[in-house]
Amino acid sequence: MMDLAKIYAIGVGPGDPELVTRKAERILRQANVILAPVARLGETSVALETVKEFLDGERQEIILHQFPMTADTSILVPAWEAAVSMMAEQVRLGRSVAFITIGDPLLYSTFIYLLRILRTSYPEIAVEIVPGISSINTAAAVAEVSLAESEDRIVIIPATAGIEKIIEALAKYETVVLLKVKPLYADILELLKQTGRASNSIFVERAGSARQKVLRGVDAMATHSPDYLSLIIVTTPHD
Repeated sequence: MMDLAKIYAIGVGPGDPELVTRKAERILRQANVILAPVARLGETSVALETVKEFLDGERQEIILHQFPMTADTSILVPAWEAAVSMMAEQVRLGRSVAFITIGDPLLYSTFIYLLRILRTSYPEIAVEIVPGISSINTAAAVAEVSLAESEDRIVIIPATAGIEKIIEALAKYETVVLLKVKPLYADILELLKQTGRASNSIFVERAGSARQKVLRGVDAMATHSPDYLSLIIVTTPHD
């Protein structure tokens, strides 16, 4: 049983409840408060849907908190601060809080920003981070593709960093994992053709969920309109 009111950051994996770790499940079953992020109020939380079978809505308080999908820090910072303030207040009341996030809490996660605020403004509050299986590992598993072997180098880039960054990565690394590909999808597919990587690219959408889709090669990708939760793994052939 939990013997201390604290904040837990729980990585719940890519969307498959069976990929939630045993430690994460144990904490989720015991926590007093579950805080789930959403981009817009009223929408479904992927993280919450993933772990709902472990929760007890009558005993636990489940809170949806909005983190807008924007790069505008004047909007984001107040949302981060409000979430941290809410969690801190619950801890002061002697309650344990589990902040749930898809994937891992320290890999392109909103919790990274919350942790910085906690360390600065609430250093007295205990925080425990429970790692989760990332969509990158899951995508490689379902596609049966090696992410790196021998002396291979791997780089992870949000495609929103821009085409120039992707061009640079393709020239330097044996494996390139492109996240958030939807906004630049057509440009990325054209680039993969131009660089001779068209046949060594795998698209994975909603890895580990019931909506999972795996497409191999640019020609197959070109017929599909990607979901937000999608990525592309570009590899180098090995002899």
